[in-house]
Amino acid sequence: MRTIPDRRIRLGVVGLGRAFSLMLPTFLADERVRIAAACDPREVARQQFARDFGAPAYDDLAAMASSPDIDAIYIASPHQFHAAHASLAAENGKHLLVEKPMALSMAECDRMIEACERGGVQMIVGHCHSFDSPYLHARQLIQSGRFGAVRMIHALNYTDFLYRPRRPEELQTEAGGGAVFSQAAHQIDVVRLLAGSPATRVRATLGKWDPARPTEGAYCAMLWFEGGAYASLSYSGYGRFDSDGWNGGFTEMGFPVRDADYGKARRRLAAMGSAEEEARLKADGTYGGSSWQTPVGNERPLANQHFGPVIVSCEHADIRPMPDGVWIYGDTRREHIPLPVPAVPRFEVIDELVDVLVHGRRPLHDGPWARSTLEVCLAMLTSAREERDVVLVNQTVAASGLIGATSIDQTYCQ
Repeated sequence: MRTIPDRRIRLGVVGLGRAFSLMLPTFLADERVRIAAACDPREVARQQFARDFGAPAYDDLAAMASSPDIDAIYIASPHQFHAAHASLAAENGKHLLVEKPMALSMAECDRMIEACERGGVQMIVGHCHSFDSPYLHARQLIQSGRFGAVRMIHALNYTDFLYRPRRPEELQTEAGGGAVFSQAAHQIDVVRLLAGSPATRVRATLGKWDPARPTEGAYCAMLWFEGGAYASLSYSGYGRFDSDGWNGGFTEMGFPVRDADYGKARRRLAAMGSAEEEARLKADGTYGGSSWQTPVGNERPLANQHFGPVIVSCEHADIRPMPDGVWIYGDTRREHIPLPVPAVPRFEVIDELVDVLVHGRRPLHDGPWARSTLEVCLAMLTSAREERDVVLVNQTVAASGLIGATSIDQTYCQ
């Protein structure tokens, strides 16, 4: 495994859109990484980047990928470009951090993995919410063996996903839009991490309930695993009930829920006159846009990030990861193991990046892992369309251990 020197990782970014905007507070606050270059087709975004970072901004990925001043490239472009962009970066000897979903087909995933093998580079796929500390620590508790085997997992999430400003292709499933590619990838990743064994089959049904937003806005799925464990996954992005109230009153990003934000996405969308106006609204709020606001230091989360309520039923306890820690419900007592508020949001992504690229450790969220998550996403679409169970044949499990995370109180692990 080729590693880089023990210094700040020099990161190039392709795609200065929403994914980059969500990761930007991490890149600004974590001293282990330095943004060294960017590539984006929008001139306004490149100009903003040059002002913010004093680093080169390209309109052509080939030029950026060939730069000797970059160690790794963060693939944050739209879903349909992940495979081509990742392969080009790998061919130029650059390690990869790829946004979810990894790609839109199993063949694209295979090409990306093969490109990394030829280039002698590593690939980490994220951010997915399975990086979040509450799930990593819940996994550590499960792996301790103290509570016996996992029997059942329930995961649900209700958000306003479908009514946030979208480009037209984000409302087209075949282009990688909709709740399955964008949201189920998170939930499947979390459930697979906690189950700790390969998934075997899936049965799903999907919700397409708004003709003006003609893609999946909701889903329910049953996912079975080797050894007999199973998981139920439910999601709705239709912007009514919000399940953050069931996660301690913290938003997905770890901020307190505000009553004034209820219905905000639907109200804003109702004021839009056309799809073109909606696309402009999204562009305006994206990095470099007219309403873009640089993250400020005093807007810090008060809890860890999450992806909705999750309960893991083991043989001897129910385990519930929460934004402020992990709850353990045993036979005769319950206990809360607190987790600190992160000083850097999504620091877990940089933990894994450093562990892999600097220290040569095996990535948890590698290409085969992310390909397995995509297989479940694609199987959900097939299952709903054909009204049948779909057998999974490309499943793997995460590397053992807990990358980058500080060990929690071991009372229950002894």
